[in-house]
Parts: sequence; C-alpha cells; structure tokens
Amino acid sequence: MPTKDYYETLGVARNATGDDIKRAYRKLARQHHPDVAEDKTAAEHHFKQINEAYEVLSDPHKRERYDRFGTAEDGMRGMGDFGFGGFGANGFGDIFDMFFGDVQSSRAPRTEPTRGADLQYELAISLEEAFSGVTKEVSYAHLAACETCRGSGAEPGTLVTPCRQCGGAGAVRSVRQTPLGQFVTQMTCPTCHGEGHVISQPCSACGGAGRRREECTLTVKIPAGVDDGSRIRISGKGEAGVYGGDAGDFLVRITILPHAIFKRRGRDTWVDVPIGFSHAALGGSIEVPSLEGDLPLTIPAGTQTGTTLHLKGHGMPGVRGAHRGDHHVIVHIVVPLKLTKRQREILEEYAASGADQVGREKSFFDRVKDAFRPE
Repeated sequence: MPTKDYYETLGVARNATGDDIKRAYRKLARQHHPDVAEDKTAAEHHFKQINEAYEVLSDPHKRERYDRFGTAEDGMRGMGDFGFGGFGANGFGDIFDMFFGDVQSSRAPRTEPTRGADLQYELAISLEEAFSGVTKEVSYAHLAACETCRGSGAEPGTLVTPCRQCGGAGAVRSVRQTPLGQFVTQMTCPTCHGEGHVISQPCSACGGAGRRREECTLTVKIPAGVDDGSRIRISGKGEAGVYGGDAGDFLVRITILPHAIFKRRGRDTWVDVPIGFSHAALGGSIEVPSLEGDLPLTIPAGTQTGTTLHLKGHGMPGVRGAHRGDHHVIVHIVVPLKLTKRQREILEEYAASGADQVGREKSFFDRVKDAFRPE
C-alpha cells in the first residue's frame, strides 16, 4: 500500500492524460492557495502536497518511475531534488499563470492606432422647423490632430525611440522570492508611462500629446419630419484618433421644443379649435390652423363639443419618403359670455319652442336598459 498516492491527491485516475492532470491541479490550486484560503496553515500544507503530486505526475519520466516503484519513497529514491520546498519552477509557473496570466504577453505598448471618441451635441428646434426641415450651424470644441507634429507628439525633425527601461513593452516587472516561491508583480513603466516609447523633444504646439483642443463649426442639415430624440451622425468629426487611428463621429441629438397650440404623436398633429353654437348646430366651413398654414374644415351640422375631425395628409412628413400623417382637429363649442338684446330674444324664442329640451331625451344607456327590460 503506497504511503503517498499522488493520483489520489489530485483526484485523477492512474491512466489520466497530461491535460487531465493539469486541469485537476489548477482546480485544486485555486481552492487551496494560501492567499485565498481562510485557514492559512492547513492550506499551505495541502498546497505543498498538491504541488508535490503535480511535480511528479506532470513529468513523464518522474511519473514512469513513480508508477514502476509503486510508492512515493521508493519511486523518488535516487531521483534527486525536485524542489518541493520551493514548489519548483514549473509548478509555481502554472500557479502564477492561473492567477495573473502571462506577464510577458498581457501588456502591449499603447502604440497601436486607436479610434477617437464620438461626441454628442444636443440641438433644440421648433416643431415648425421639424415640419419643414432646417439647416443649423453648431459650434463645439474637440481634440483635433496636431498639424505641427501630425499626431506623433514629437517636435518635427526629432526622434521617437523605444523606452529603454521597459524595452517598449509599456510595463516593468519585478520578481520577489517568498517561502511560497516566486511572486512576480507588474506595473506601468514610470519612464514612458505605459506608452512604450520616449519622445526626446515634445512638440511645442501640443506638448507631446499629438492632439490639440480646437473650436469647430459644422453645418447640420436636419430633414423634414425629424422626430424628437432622433440622432444625425456626421462621420469623422469627433475626437481625433491616436497613433494614426480614425477620428470619431459627431452625433447631433434632436430635441423638439413644446409648441403653444400644436401637439405631435408620430407623424400626426393635433390642435384644439373653438367654434360657436351656430356653427355646431347648423354646420359650415371654418379655417383651422396647421403647421402649413390655415386650412378649410367643414363642420357637420349637429357637431358636439369634443368631436375630432380629421384632415388626411396634412400632418408631419415622413423622413424616409413615408406618407404624411394626418391633422386632427378637436372642436370645442364656446358659450358666449354676453348677448345683445336681439340675440337673447332669439334664444328665448328657441328655448320656448321646446327644441332645447336635451334633458328629456333618453341617453344611450337608458335605451340599452329598455332593450333588456322584460315585457
């Protein structure tokens, strides 16, 4: 019976492949690493056993001798020092990769072309401007490529050289020996500040940044029918890119201001219009306001207050060639505050004729009740 079963320690079968052993080791190392475990003493002991098992089973020659002798003591006798005390270079390297990744490849110098940021501009327009379309000029500040150094950040005629401290990597690393093995730390290079290169003489115009803040004025064409919250994209007018990257875009977000009399719902427009009692009772034609001017509207005889009449095709235009919306007119009957003597006489005569007995007429609900009332 073996005194140490490395397969049992890693929880793998004796015919496990190298990949199976590596996966099992990494899983256990995550669970029992002293830096993450609550019981540091127990974790350190278990961690050493896991590394010892992996040190042997991950090496084909050591694993063959271990399998042949059958015990850890016999199997390891005469095989030399495998570095269990310091966990070995290979074992700790796997642990470090697991927790920190590949240090040499995880940091790249910041010299690759990078696209500039997009900019957004809030533009408020009236409902009339949204109806007919409008052209606006907008001014804003943005980072533009420096014309003096053409974005390099270096004074014309001077050199940009790789950083000597980090070798162009943009980061420096340090190795520290601990009882648990080597710990490697990485930090941004203090010489080049992560750029990977050093500018011997910064550009006098931009201070070495490669970009300068400038004021810009753009002409923005807003199409007829644009809706609230719409965005117009102007390519290449945002922040300048770095290291030759493309410039960002300029986004104009449209806000439509509330109107005094008109309301909008999609491509339809709405307006409230007062009418007199005689127009409502007798019918007739009136002029109603719209975004394209006054329009004729026929009032049917007997129109009630709150009735909505429709003018088809007189609403907002469609941005992409869609048909126009409708213009909806909500009529409200206005009762005169003052009457002349003759007007009063006519209304009194009208009332005396009995034509104004609205309260005696059955309502719709009364007629429904009558229909279901048993005879």
